[in-house]
Amino acid sequence: MNYILFGLLGVITACAFILYGQKINREKSVLSSGLVIAAIIYIFFAFVWGDAYWIGIETLGVLAYSTFYFLGKRFDFRWLGVGWLLHPIWDIVLHLQGAGSTIAPEWYAVACLTFDFVVAGYIFWKFSKIQR
Repeated sequence: MNYILFGLLGVITACAFILYGQKINREKSVLSSGLVIAAIIYIFFAFVWGDAYWIGIETLGVLAYSTFYFLGKRFDFRWLGVGWLLHPIWDIVLHLQGAGSTIAPEWYAVACLTFDFVVAGYIFWKFSKIQR
């Protein structure tokens, strides 16, 4: 039951996030920076626990997801969608089922993965139809 509630939290916040980007007329910028921020939040959790090893691991995640930020800005915006689509792997493999489960709260990892899927789906839906 908790996973359902946490997942719904992610869906609701993703919808609010998307609407915010539309409302301020900076949708691509908000969607782009959001991916990097989603990765940076995990550094914050590692910092709170004072775990230097995990700060390093999470920094690698920021670098990886920043690559999709730059690919989306430089080439095709759908690269950003790929980054958002891959971020749930980080959430699940490291923070729900892996050693990083001691770093990030379970509710956050579940909410983050549904948030990621909603944003990725939105990017592919919206920015693929523009290309046609």
